[in-house]
Amino acid sequence: MKNLTKTQRLEFASKSLTGIAIGDSFGDSFFQERDLVELAISKQEILETQWRFTDDTIMAIPIFKSLKNFNEVNQDYITNEFAINYENDPHRGYGPSMHRKLKDFKENKDWLSISKSSFNGQGSMGNGGPMRVSLIGAYFYDDYIKVAEQAKYSCEITHYNNEAIAGSISVAIATAICTRIQLGENISKEEWLDTIIEYTPESDLKYKLIKIKHLPESYHIRTIVSALGNGTKMTAQDTVPFAIWNVYHFMSNFKDCLWSTVSGLGDRDTTCAIAGGIAIMFSESRHIPKIWCNSVEKWEESIFIKEN
Repeated sequence: MKNLTKTQRLEFASKSLTGIAIGDSFGDSFFQERDLVELAISKQEILETQWRFTDDTIMAIPIFKSLKNFNEVNQDYITNEFAINYENDPHRGYGPSMHRKLKDFKENKDWLSISKSSFNGQGSMGNGGPMRVSLIGAYFYDDYIKVAEQAKYSCEITHYNNEAIAGSISVAIATAICTRIQLGENISKEEWLDTIIEYTPESDLKYKLIKIKHLPESYHIRTIVSALGNGTKMTAQDTVPFAIWNVYHFMSNFKDCLWSTVSGLGDRDTTCAIAGGIAIMFSESRHIPKIWCNSVEKWEESIFIKEN
């Protein structure tokens, strides 16, 4: 396997982060009146939108900055960046619990106590960890153990719960494998899924990933949602398996992957952000619409990437 430079690894991480941003913005545009949304999806027409990303992308940016500055997930650094970016613009779709946590991070640097305190000490099993983690898989693609370790570290800053950590690891491993395939490694989609399951910690989420093997592309999307969820519950186990199912069936086609993912409705900015961050690493360039890339808000030019 190629031994890439740090610059090349950052290019991979940047590509995955762009996939998050496109998926995030794309999915967010479909939070409108249901009949209008379903008609647009059936015609594959994007509703009028500013292509503006949400907290899903904003919270991935500090992870990119940490990889660039420290070559790893630096939890204290990322915590501080989360708090600063929240202050820069708190109106980007953050959930109620994240509003509280990010305000607490500004006043109290003990992120571990804050993260553990959710849900009577169990930590949050929300989908906020998995939504921002794919770029770790792209960066550490050649070391699955490192991918799993760093994904865990990135998640537990805000979601100190086994389900959330399991979801973050599965997304990062999925991205790492897609990156390997792009670099020429011969890995079938069945091997891709088996490896994700292998590295995912024991959890309800892991058993939903196993279900994917028995849910073919021919099934109606509502059947898939009934089996795997679509993020409506905002938990990792209700969000990640659905995104993984879509990548499994549309791994090389970014456009089709996002259209399929958004058709499940639910927490569509987050499911699309997760699917986008993974699928972009292996999708053929002709299946990544240039107009989407050109239209999306540029994370690399945003206030959120500036050094503080």
